[in-house]
Amino acid sequence: MFPWSLFPFSKDMKEQMNQMNPKEIDSYVQDMMKKMFPGGWSNMMNPTEAMKGHQPFIHPMSNEPNHQESKASTPANSIPVNIFETFEDVYIRLKIPDEEWMKQMKIFHTSNQAIIENIPEHGDRQVLTLPSLVKRKGAIAQFRDGILELKIPKSIDIQYTEIDVSEKY
Repeated sequence: MFPWSLFPFSKDMKEQMNQMNPKEIDSYVQDMMKKMFPGGWSNMMNPTEAMKGHQPFIHPMSNEPNHQESKASTPANSIPVNIFETFEDVYIRLKIPDEEWMKQMKIFHTSNQAIIENIPEHGDRQVLTLPSLVKRKGAIAQFRDGILELKIPKSIDIQYTEIDVSEKY
């Protein structure tokens, strides 16, 4: 038998638990599950249905979702860009309609921004804010089927230093 004396329950509670009908417990649990998951278990098996109406994750340091269309600091004739992150990398995908752009394009990145120059026109510049800090080296670019994909490893070492605040009177 279960050692009920170890828990802060009264003797009445033990008697009530012994007298409960398993069907009553089951109906109570089912009722609570319906309250927690309004669509029922069928939505749990279909994640797209379960996520309807939910807001995308917003990174605490920015006002934009992690998977985003880049809009900040871009000229009117900029090309659409998808930026998203995984556990270890940040990905940037650009649709390149003309393969000639690949010859004139230049790509740079800092620890938190990617800069794309000379597309669609020579002299154009697009600055993209990345969803997390990235490493200085290790970036890879692949072009396939009209899509340029950049993979930049995330920086895991977030350095911070405590600043001593002394009292001065």
